[in-house]
This record gives sequence, structure tokens and C-alpha cells, in this order.
Amino acid sequence: MRRLTFILILCFSFQLSYSVNQVDTISVHSVKMNKEVKNVVIVPKNYSKKKHYPVVYLLHGYSGNYASYIKDFPILKELATNYQMVLVCPDGGYSSFYLDSPVDSTFRYESYIINDLVPYIDGRFSTITKRESRAILGLSMGGHGAFYLALRHKNLFGHIGSMSGVVNLNGSGQKPALTKRIGSREEHPEEWNNRSAVFLVDSLKNGEFDIMIDCGVSDNFHQINRDLHDKLLNMKIDHDYVERPGAHNWNYWRNSVLYQMLFMDQCFRKCKNHQ
Repeated sequence: MRRLTFILILCFSFQLSYSVNQVDTISVHSVKMNKEVKNVVIVPKNYSKKKHYPVVYLLHGYSGNYASYIKDFPILKELATNYQMVLVCPDGGYSSFYLDSPVDSTFRYESYIINDLVPYIDGRFSTITKRESRAILGLSMGGHGAFYLALRHKNLFGHIGSMSGVVNLNGSGQKPALTKRIGSREEHPEEWNNRSAVFLVDSLKNGEFDIMIDCGVSDNFHQINRDLHDKLLNMKIDHDYVERPGAHNWNYWRNSVLYQMLFMDQCFRKCKNHQ
């Protein structure tokens, strides 16, 4: 009887430990910035090394950090389990826009995510390492980052999601911060244009990515998102575009994340069925 009780206690303790580890904060070394960068990783509740999972990278917005998503949207734990995905929430700095800054060597977040974080995640977790099983999405500054990183590294990502994204840096409300990252718009207009999603999509061919763009109609970035949508239509690039009531806040994004995650799940399923 005592032995049985002891075994039950061990099992219960293991379950508690495992459920806590569903959400973990890990530090990954950035070679170019020479520092440790924190990231939240969320795995399915029934995560097993015997199975391989698709991965979604979730990029936070301006002034956010690695913990923003799990803090403001804890249901991500359920979504990771329901959709059987690994979710990675990197820290992108207060105002990096996920760029390698040409004027500030302490901001090299493109290199960090591409060269340091993605290989680390694939090495430590049981992931599917094909681009078709890797998605990147973000909100606001992170929406810019999702397009920017995916379009510049087409071998790594197969699916892009943007929520209220700053898809044209010229229309950003954080011009002082961007000036610190890439120089003033007056002196370096090419930096502002060449790093904006609305111009980067010029390199797109139809079918290269699954793309979902959404933005609230009361959002300050609504027009630049609609402009991107119109451009993709003119280019005959297939994509999903959604606009609905809402502003630039978590009341909108909590709803938006649900649609984006469903979209990514369908993308992964489609690719799996076509393999």
C-alpha cells in the first residue's frame, strides 16, 4: 500500500512538473550582439520527443518583450495543444523592428532570430525543420518583422501572418525610434523603403508563401495595410486579407490571434497533405 501511494505521488508530481514546463523561458546567445536574449517557448501539453511539430514564431510589438504574448494571451497554451504546434515568442528589443541596424551595433535582431534562435529551437525541441512547417507572425512592429524576415529568408519560412502590421515604415508612428535604428528618413530614404514590406513584396512570386494580413478599421495603420492588400491583388499574389472593427490594442489582437493560429494550422495541414 505504501509503495502504491509513493508511486501515485511520483506520478502526480511528474504531471505537475510537466504542465509547468509547457511554458518555458529560455535564454539564447546572440553572437552579433554578444548577449543572452530571452524567449518564451510554448509546447503542446502532451509534447513528446517521439513526435515532430511545426513551429510558429510570434513577434511582439513596439515596447513589448518576449513575455507579452503569454501575459496578454495565456490561451496560447491551449492553442499549442489543440493545434499540436511549438510556439516561440522571441524578445525583439523595445524598438528593433527586427532589423540589423546599420547605425547601432547593439540592435542585430534579424541575425539573432535567423542565425541563432531558429537553429537553437530546432536543435533543442522536436520540430519539423522544413520551411513548410515553419511560420512567422507578429503584431504591429512584429507584423513588419514577420514580412521582413520571411521575405529576406525565404528558405526558412513558408507562412506569414501580420496583425495591424507596420507594413510601410514611412507610415509608422515611431519615426524617432526608427531614426535611431536606420537613420533619418530625409537622409536615408532608401533604408526606409527597402526595409518596408510594401516594397519587399516586389520580389514575391505567387504561391511562395501563405499570407494572412488583418487590421482593424480604426487602427492608425489601417490604410497602409489596405495599400499592401491592393498591391498584392494587382500583383496577383494569393493572400488572405481581413479588416473588421477594432483599434490598435489587445482587445483586437486577442481575437486576431485566434484567426491567425487557425490559418497557420490549415497551412501546416495543407502542406502535410501535399507531401
